[in-house]
Amino acid sequence: MRLIPPLSLWTLLRLLLACLLVGACDVVNAPVSQDLLGRNVLLSSYSETPKHLDSVASYSNNETPWTYAIYEPPLKYHYLKRPYELVPRTLAAMPVVTYYDKAGRVLPANAPGARIARSVMELRVKPGIRYQPHPAFAADEAGRLLYHELTPAELEGKRAPGDFARSGTRELVAADYVYAIRRLATPRIESPAFGFLSEHITGLKAYGEQIKQVNSKMKEGLSAREAGRFGHLPWLDFRQHGFPGAEVVDSHTLRISIDGKYPQFKFWLAMTFFAPLAWEVDAFYSQPGMKARNLTLDTWPVGTGPYMLTEYTPNHRMVLQRNPNYRGEPYPCEGEPQDRAEGLLADCGKTTPFIDGMVSVIEKEGSPMTAKFLQGYYDMPQFERGEPGTAMQVAIDDDTGRARELLAHKIKLPSTLQVGLWYYGFNWLDPVVGAGRTPDEAERNRKLRQAIAIAFDFEEFVQIFEDNRARPNVGPVVPGLFGSDAVKFNPQVYDLIEGKPRRKSIDEARRLLAEAGYPDGREAKTGKPLVINYDTQGVGPGYKARNDWTSKQFAKLNIALEIRNTDYNRFQDKMRKGAAQFFSWGWLADYPDPENFLFLLYGPNAKVKGDGENTANYKSAEFDALFEKMKDLDDTPERLAIIRRMSEIVQKDGVWLFGWSEEYTGAYQQWLANGKPSNIIRDSLPYLRLDPQRRLELVRQWNAPQPWPLAWFGVGLLALIVPAWMAWRRRQRATALAARTA
Repeated sequence: MRLIPPLSLWTLLRLLLACLLVGACDVVNAPVSQDLLGRNVLLSSYSETPKHLDSVASYSNNETPWTYAIYEPPLKYHYLKRPYELVPRTLAAMPVVTYYDKAGRVLPANAPGARIARSVMELRVKPGIRYQPHPAFAADEAGRLLYHELTPAELEGKRAPGDFARSGTRELVAADYVYAIRRLATPRIESPAFGFLSEHITGLKAYGEQIKQVNSKMKEGLSAREAGRFGHLPWLDFRQHGFPGAEVVDSHTLRISIDGKYPQFKFWLAMTFFAPLAWEVDAFYSQPGMKARNLTLDTWPVGTGPYMLTEYTPNHRMVLQRNPNYRGEPYPCEGEPQDRAEGLLADCGKTTPFIDGMVSVIEKEGSPMTAKFLQGYYDMPQFERGEPGTAMQVAIDDDTGRARELLAHKIKLPSTLQVGLWYYGFNWLDPVVGAGRTPDEAERNRKLRQAIAIAFDFEEFVQIFEDNRARPNVGPVVPGLFGSDAVKFNPQVYDLIEGKPRRKSIDEARRLLAEAGYPDGREAKTGKPLVINYDTQGVGPGYKARNDWTSKQFAKLNIALEIRNTDYNRFQDKMRKGAAQFFSWGWLADYPDPENFLFLLYGPNAKVKGDGENTANYKSAEFDALFEKMKDLDDTPERLAIIRRMSEIVQKDGVWLFGWSEEYTGAYQQWLANGKPSNIIRDSLPYLRLDPQRRLELVRQWNAPQPWPLAWFGVGLLALIVPAWMAWRRRQRATALAARTA
């Protein structure tokens, strides 16, 4: 019998010590490599893979970190100034606007909106701007494009633009913007902006019908499979199909024609719907086999911006790298008064972008995202959202959770108010809470709404559910916009006492309720209790608590609330049909102008009859007439007076309970500079500056291995190993002795 040489106790101890040292020498579960931590690259996360990166279709919040870093619309917002100010992005100067009457005569700049039949904007593109490197531009010595007639064999193995051997570039020209505007009408990918813009850009609606016909002809003779999701249609070349609303003047000048006067159109020029598109890129991605390989603008966008997408792994990781062809833009030298003290002007005049790129990995849950951020593995928890920062600020204020760690790590948490609101609304079509069929009924319904408005204590709501990180609204125009100060308080809900608004007493609400025909919450004629149906959406403990709070506000008036909670799709269907009686919803601004909120109450924009965003289906002849006038005015005292009157009308009618506007809080590591949160400005990445060496040092310090748990583990392990080793040694000796005697 062959015996295994026994291990000495010293050998066992050395092996155990080696294992403990290996475990203590490095952080084996670090989500980011040491090499990446030392590079000039921003590290962040995202919760949901973007659905659309094509500028025609992209409109969701979670897509903006990539689209606004890659694409360049003609305009952008000044990074630091508040109120928000539009400035040129790719233009040499702000657009020049000329007004015309119906006869085609030029009108003065101060002409009344009613006289203006057409507004023409002339945009002059800066010369010398170049696209990112991309195979769509690759050409041979004779200028022939290399990758525009690819065979299946040549496409084999190609999954990303970087898989092609060669790339090229060219200068941005005015025709690229015109091509992109025409492509808004494409039926091959739905644009959420087309419907609205077709009401303003001259001829765009008719052009959309024309392009549908062109596309239908291209489908003739093809089966449903050939024309389906992974089928192939010939390239729809928008150079061949024009319309008068968007025209090229010369290589670097274009004109956009708007029906009537629409001053807010300038804000659309800062959205990626108006980003340029090179025809070569559209043609490249339109080749057979591209869509099946996910080689599309939805996954691999192409632009002139400071960054380009170099890695796109759905549900895992996305990587931006510096565009080597980007011209660079100076960091701003002006801002708000406090910006200098906060260090936001330290980089005045320096060329951006400062950061070489961004690596963003998916985080489905909030807890691991926050944990990795506090470990230093993320410079920002999420690039496009303010909720993580707000939660961290609340933890500090309440001294709960990870407050001490946040303070010790010197996490920067600057806040601003979101340009948006959450509100409760009454359906104007409902016989109980709506407009009313007769003047007498209208007055009773109005008093009912006013009584409910008094009972709804939004100051309490903000304290309980928003941890005082929000502001109750007194009207439809939220803080920070022109006209938000036109009405200081809501006289239907508050009394002004010693110069300060104080919510009216619940007794006043009960008096109004009785005058409305519901004394003590019961119908005066029948004695039946008043029941209001409340439609909402959302599940979970947080939503239940909010619904309970809402019920309590009605209970103050002895009104029964029937909560009808559904999923979001069902809720939207109810709203489209006008089936909701009382509801809650929210709105986040598309652009920072009061028109973007007041149009939510504009009659022709009703949800039921107009399929618009007037969710209450509110209609007021005076309000609508004032809206028509207000929307065409610049920010003048006249416009301010009109906004004041419009606010007074809806306050008195009580069509909305104006709810609250939440704080938007950025969360930035101490080594990340120039962070200024905003839900309006989406192109902040080039302005951020980080210190990778400081990040690397602090991450090592914060995540230094703690050997004492391993030491205790070793002691416990020895307590088990030594007796077992001694028993094993005794058996070995006994076996050896028995072998020798045999």
